[in-house]
Amino acid sequence: MAFADTGKAIRRVSELLISRLEEHIKPMLDPGFRVTVGRPGPSNNGSAAEGARLNLFLYEAMFEPNLRNMPLDEGQPTPVWLVLKYIMTAFDREDKSDTVGAHECLGEGIRALQELSILPLTDSTIDALGENPEALRVTFDEVSFDLLSKLMQGPDEKYRFSIGFEVRPVMIVTGEEPSYSLLVGVDYTQTPREIIGEEGISIEVLPSLGPVITELSPLKFEVNDTLTIYGNDLNLSGLFIRLSSVELEPVAQRPDMLQCVIDGTIADGSMISAGNHPVSVVQALSNGKYRASNLLVGGLLPILESAEFNPSSEPDVYGEITLAGTLLGGEEDDIIVALYQNSEVVRMFDDFTDYFQGLSDGGITSDQTQLIFSIEESDDGPVVPPGTYRIILRVNGQQAKASPGVEIIA
Repeated sequence: MAFADTGKAIRRVSELLISRLEEHIKPMLDPGFRVTVGRPGPSNNGSAAEGARLNLFLYEAMFEPNLRNMPLDEGQPTPVWLVLKYIMTAFDREDKSDTVGAHECLGEGIRALQELSILPLTDSTIDALGENPEALRVTFDEVSFDLLSKLMQGPDEKYRFSIGFEVRPVMIVTGEEPSYSLLVGVDYTQTPREIIGEEGISIEVLPSLGPVITELSPLKFEVNDTLTIYGNDLNLSGLFIRLSSVELEPVAQRPDMLQCVIDGTIADGSMISAGNHPVSVVQALSNGKYRASNLLVGGLLPILESAEFNPSSEPDVYGEITLAGTLLGGEEDDIIVALYQNSEVVRMFDDFTDYFQGLSDGGITSDQTQLIFSIEESDDGPVVPPGTYRIILRVNGQQAKASPGVEIIA
């Protein structure tokens, strides 16, 4: 999985700083300019350097307080969010740090960091930093004389003028499996399944001109379900329901209630994907303009109809699991499939382009009706032991109601 590469995140941040500083400063100084990493001090060879240089010293890492308990997705373990604190020290062409040449080099370094307040990623660093949900930000940080004196303790014990800065937030994801579980209130032993309805959540709003909505029922719905919207002034003429960018016509209307059917024409996945979407009631005015209500959030669920295991003849592939249904996700969607057995998640899949190469879209059909991924083969056998599992499917944070069983055959 891509999250496994986040263990390299600290290294990649330092490499990113090196490449960006050299790219912005080398044309300003001389071709011999370079950036080094380590405790501030003279070059190892003890002789004059070929050019000026900047030295980055990562002296402390702190936990980001605002993200300390922030998971990427409900049910997943919380990542470690770090703030990396650096000091930047300059050396001139003679490898000295307290000269006007070193001061010029340090000034160019400060200017480059200020221009790069948001660090853009490179191809060589996207493996560990590409999953970071927020941009890496560089901010300057005060470092006192006492702190610099402690950091400079070393073989030469010389104080060197330096500038402090920090990079945040840097994410490292643990290897702990997610704590997904089957949905509460669904009887999986019945065919068809018996669903226990969810109680609506009432949201108080201030009165305003035009329609006002206060509640959705149900909060999570599938294609062809009936969605009921409660509120005020819902008996106005020219009303329609907007689900994200999809317009739905009402089928029942009262002053405090509006109903629509989640149109089956959206099931091909070309207009919308499963996930959380804003819901509003919009009034078409006579002057050609539109007046929209406040927004509520509804969950459009994927529909998982079946799961089938087929042995494979491809090298290093034990077998393929084919999922069929509606709104199973597209190339741009966050798709998670978990194999569930004995009250725990045995294995999770979240990158389908690496598991199956038979389809041009990498295991995902364009109409979102099929999802294919592979069980890999290792020296000790398949990475997932043979047995019967239930499939848990989540698309953009929304979990399918059905969790069909699939038997992986030895």
